[in-house]
Amino acid sequence: MSYRIGIDVGGTHTDAVILDKDYKVIAETKCATTEDVSSGIYRSMREVLAKSGVPREHIRFAMLGTTHCTNAIVERKRLNKIAIIRIGAPATLSVKPLIGVPDDLRKQLGKHVYILRGGHEFDGREIVPLDEEELIRIAQEMKGQVDSIALTSVFSPVSKEHELRAAEIIQDVLGEEVALSLSHEIGSVGLLERENATILNAAVVNVAKTTANGFIRALEEEGIHAKVFFGQNDGTLMSVEYAVKYPILTVACGPTNSIRGASYLAGLSNALVVDVGGTTTDIGVLINGFPRESSLAVEIGGARTNFRMPDLVSIGLGGGTIVRLQEDGSFTIGPDSVGYRLPEKGLVFGGDTLTATDIVVALGKAQLGDPSKVSHIDRPLLECIYERMVEMVEAAIDKMKTSAESVPVILVGGGSILLPDKMTGASQVIRPDHFGVANAIGAAIAQISGQVERVFSLDELGREKTLDLAKEIAVSEAVAAGADPDTVEIVDIEDVPLAYLPGNATRIRVKAAGKLDAALEQIDH
Repeated sequence: MSYRIGIDVGGTHTDAVILDKDYKVIAETKCATTEDVSSGIYRSMREVLAKSGVPREHIRFAMLGTTHCTNAIVERKRLNKIAIIRIGAPATLSVKPLIGVPDDLRKQLGKHVYILRGGHEFDGREIVPLDEEELIRIAQEMKGQVDSIALTSVFSPVSKEHELRAAEIIQDVLGEEVALSLSHEIGSVGLLERENATILNAAVVNVAKTTANGFIRALEEEGIHAKVFFGQNDGTLMSVEYAVKYPILTVACGPTNSIRGASYLAGLSNALVVDVGGTTTDIGVLINGFPRESSLAVEIGGARTNFRMPDLVSIGLGGGTIVRLQEDGSFTIGPDSVGYRLPEKGLVFGGDTLTATDIVVALGKAQLGDPSKVSHIDRPLLECIYERMVEMVEAAIDKMKTSAESVPVILVGGGSILLPDKMTGASQVIRPDHFGVANAIGAAIAQISGQVERVFSLDELGREKTLDLAKEIAVSEAVAAGADPDTVEIVDIEDVPLAYLPGNATRIRVKAAGKLDAALEQIDH
């Protein structure tokens, strides 16, 4: 029998589960998220192992959804010494790299910034040849100064030629030790946002390496020699090697794990998912079992980026949300929270702070702590507060729907005890078994994906054959990443005609996903 461990780090709790090969939950646990993140991960891992009684040598896979990279960017800590190289002179000189990025982040990341001649037009024509001599000079100047490089060429999603050539030259001079992030592999069309995403990716390479090595070491200390995967923000998994190369893709993997876990637990592929934690409620949309992606630019740590992110609405309502009563009988709900300190700060636990959890306990909607500690609060006032809490979520559900029709709503997360079994806009409200650890389950059951996103000329093969080619590439990417070829399916296709490009050009994005290779599943130590 083979097993898998799934761990997901949230702002308040770090959850862990162990599943068997049929995805049945063997054991689950919730631990407080720690400031350094890692010690909370190791603690939850040890706890779930102790509860499960599963022989260590039978755990074949370990999946981690982590906030390490997000925290490093937000806190401006543990970032790489990076160089920023833009290939785009003379066309892009009027707008320098890191424009619009907060001053403290620009000061930290903008010590080595270069713009050299090269790049392409929007139709794939070369602006000017790549200035290879200048690039060699820059690479020699950077030697010993930086350990990671963000390389962006203008319109590289249309033509990646200059980025690939520049990467070759840099590696010839600096060797393989310096990490390279290429913008055409990370963001889409839109120079500044793609450049920012590439810069942030380059900045967190060491954080990703340290996290991966620490997790593998912690598993080995427990006698587990498992294949390790990281959750990425489209709801699928990536290998350790891929995660270290593209760590930015781990940003926002927590909510997507919850959405995928909710889909599996409720047995639904199309629904809204409401994930209530200790601090916030995240609402996302399930389409064919995967999170709907945002079509808008997303800010990370104050930097505007354009790589794929889940389409989410977050509101300041969670189990630890602070409720303040005013003397005139009015009240406010959040947005601040006691977070992981709820068991010591909440009134029903003997603390001194009125929280959203206290409200539902006082109304008899949840059995937690000591209800007598909140029995003094006026009942009509409690009902008003509760009504407002539910309205906050209903308004967010309405915002995420694409039509006036009611849709199924799946409630997950430890804080989902705050919400009722009927809500406006929901055709049904489903609270599945193991709802409290849906995020860790989502990490454990996630599939391996492959994706292609590039500009194709339809004049060469015609539309149908071009789409077939893109599908083949996406499937082969998924198989190369470790997916079982017999289970790989196309889960998303998008094609956008680019009227301004010659040759009937179309930007095509295809994603394929499949289960972990069955051959690996069946091997026990």
